[in-house]
Amino acid sequence: MCGIVGYIGTRDAFPIIIKGLKRLEYRGYDSAGIALLNGDMTVFKKAGKVSELEKIVIPGETIANIGIGHTRWATHGEPNDRNAHPHLSQSGNLAIIHNGIIENYSSIKEELSKRGYVFHSDTDTEVLVNLIEEVQKTEKTTLDNAVRIALNEVVGAYAIVVLNKNNPDQLVAARKGSPMVIGIGEDDFFIASDASPIIEYTKNVVYLDDQEYAVINRNGTYSIRTLGNVEKSHAIQKLEFSLEAIEKGGFEHFMLKEIYEQPKAIEDALRGRMNASQGWIKLGGLNEFINRIDNAGRFIVTACGTSWHSGLIGEYLIEDLARVPVEVEYASEFRYRNPIINEKDVVIAISQSGETADTLAAIELAKERQALVYGICNVIGSSIARTSHAGSYTHAGPEIGVASTKAFSTQISLLTLIALQLAQVKGTIATSKLREILYELENIPRKIEETLLLDAQIKEIAAIYKDATNFLYLGRGYNFPVALEGALKLKEISYIHAEGYPAAEMKHGPIALIDENMPVVFLATNQSAYEKIVSNVQEVKARKGKIIAVIHKSDTQIRELADHIIEVPETEEILSPLITIVPLQLLAYHIAILRGCNVDQPRNLAKSVTVE
Repeated sequence: MCGIVGYIGTRDAFPIIIKGLKRLEYRGYDSAGIALLNGDMTVFKKAGKVSELEKIVIPGETIANIGIGHTRWATHGEPNDRNAHPHLSQSGNLAIIHNGIIENYSSIKEELSKRGYVFHSDTDTEVLVNLIEEVQKTEKTTLDNAVRIALNEVVGAYAIVVLNKNNPDQLVAARKGSPMVIGIGEDDFFIASDASPIIEYTKNVVYLDDQEYAVINRNGTYSIRTLGNVEKSHAIQKLEFSLEAIEKGGFEHFMLKEIYEQPKAIEDALRGRMNASQGWIKLGGLNEFINRIDNAGRFIVTACGTSWHSGLIGEYLIEDLARVPVEVEYASEFRYRNPIINEKDVVIAISQSGETADTLAAIELAKERQALVYGICNVIGSSIARTSHAGSYTHAGPEIGVASTKAFSTQISLLTLIALQLAQVKGTIATSKLREILYELENIPRKIEETLLLDAQIKEIAAIYKDATNFLYLGRGYNFPVALEGALKLKEISYIHAEGYPAAEMKHGPIALIDENMPVVFLATNQSAYEKIVSNVQEVKARKGKIIAVIHKSDTQIRELADHIIEVPETEEILSPLITIVPLQLLAYHIAILRGCNVDQPRNLAKSVTVE
C-alpha cells in the first residue's frame, strides 16, 4: 500500500527521496512526508500528494545525505498532517516510516502510556517507533537490536525504515508481509517498497525476505539478519526493466500508456513459451512439476480484484480445454472459511504485484495442507514468486496506473498457455486444433492494435454517458468475467456505480433497474449462445435501456438493435477476452477523464494491497 524510500550515501538525499516518492505515489497518496538528518532531525509532512509536501519544504533545510520518505495510504488514522509519516519517537531521536498494520498496537500503546509516553497521532506507526525507543533505552542496546526485539513483540505486517539522530551513518530496515528492496550503488544505498525509485541509480538490488532486517551503513557495508538473529546472505539481483518503462512516454496518463502497451506486453508474455508452427507450449514452471500437475484432481485459483477476474477466465480455459475441475476463490475469503485442500490439489495464485497480502495468506494455507502452489505474478523477486513452489512471470513490465490493464491481459495469456499445455499433456485437444489456437494467439497483439484504432469512436460514446449514475455490463461464457472487469474499471476510476452480470442473470434482478437512463454494455462476440444474447439485447431495448454493444464486424442482428456499436476483430472464442476488454478499458478511461477524475490515482485506492 504505502510507498517508502530511504537513502544513505554521499549525494544530496532530498531530490532522490522526493523523486522516489513521486514514482511510488501509485501505492498511496493520502499524505506524504520526509525526514532528513544533518546534525538535527528535520521533518516535513503534509496531507495530500507529494506536490503538497513540496510546497511546505524550506529549501535551506533540506541539505543532508541521509533521509527517509513516505507516501501514505491511510489505515490507522484519517489522512491529515499529524497522521502523515515519518513519525518521531518521544525523544525525537528516532524517525520511522511504515507500510502495513500493527494489529496489537492498542495493548502496546496502553503499556507505553503507563510509562509516560504521549502520542500525537492516531497511528499504529507512532506506537511502533516508541516501542523501539523504549526497548533501546531499557535494554541499553543498539538501534538494530532494539528493532529486532521490538518486532518480535508486534503482530501484523510491516515494512519499516528507521533513522537515528544519534547515528547519522546508519539506516535500519525490516519487513514482514510488505515488500522491501535495497538498491546497492557504488558508494550509497537506496531503500524502497519496489524498484521504481531505484532504477535510475542502480540495477543491483537485494530483496529482503519476511521477518528479516537489514543494517545499512554509510561506509558501504550492509548486513541482513532474521528476527531470530541469524545472519543471512542474499544474492544481488539485476533489475530487468529500464527507466523509460516507468515514464509516461508521451501519453497523458500511465493508464492510457499501459492500455496501448498491451500488444507488446502479450508478445513478451508469450515469447519463448510457444511455437504455433511446431505446435508446442513450454512454460518452465509448469514443466518442473508436470507430472504432479497432470495428475491433479482439481485446480484452485486464488486472487483478488482484477486478478480474480482473470482467474475466472482461467477456470473456463482449463475446464474447457484440459477437462479438469477448477474453483476460483477470493483470496480474502479463502483462508477464513476452512477450505478443503489436499496434496492432490494445485493452487494457482495470481497477483500483479506478487505482494497481495490476502493472496500470500492463501498460499501459506495451501502449503500447510500440502497442495502444490503455482504463482502467476508480474514483479520479479516478489513475495509470491519466492513463496510459490513453481510459477511464471507475466513480463508485462512496470504497471504504474492503479487500475490494472496490461496485467489482466498478460495473466489471461499465461492462463491460456497453461490450459493448452495441460490439454496437450492430457490428450484432450487435437494437434490441429492446438495449432489453430496458437496461430490465433500469435495474432492477438495485431488485433488489439486494430481495436485501439477505435479510441476516438469510444471517446465519443464516453461523452454521451459521462454523467450516468449507473452502468450495467453483460456477457456470457468467456465474456462474463470481462463484463465484471469492465464494470470494475469504470467504478475504480470514474466513481460511477457499475455492475457486471452474466447476460441471462439480468432477468433475475438487474432488469428492474433498466430505464431510459441506464447504459447497458453488451459483450456480444460469442458464437455460442449468440441467439440468447440477441434475446437479452431485445429485453433491454423493450425497457428503453441505452445499449452499447461490442460486436464482430460480421454481426447483422445486434447492430440493428444497439444504440452504439463497437466493432472488434474476430478471434477464437476462448481468446475473445483479450480483445473485448480493450474497448471497456478505453471507455472507462475516457469517461473518467471527461468527469475530471485522476485516472492514475483514483481516490481511496492503492496499487499493491499489502494489508488485509
